[in-house]
Amino acid sequence: VLFYSTGLAFQIPIIQILLGLLNIVSAKQMLAAWRYVILISTIIGAILTPSTDPLTQSLLSVAILLLYFSGVGILFLIK
Repeated sequence: VLFYSTGLAFQIPIIQILLGLLNIVSAKQMLAAWRYVILISTIIGAILTPSTDPLTQSLLSVAILLLYFSGVGILFLIK
């Protein structure tokens, strides 16, 4: 499960760029929702990790956050 969830997490910037290029969501709107993204990434990290180890959950959450904010940054550069 952890392999699939990590693989799906790496699709986040691609989905963000597609949504931004199609003018569905702007980069400013994505950046404005940063509090919700932190909460959701923490919840996803807790649900998708198979162990109860807080380090693994935190690493997956940080990876999701880095990918999200890198997608927002790329979208700012493109538009």
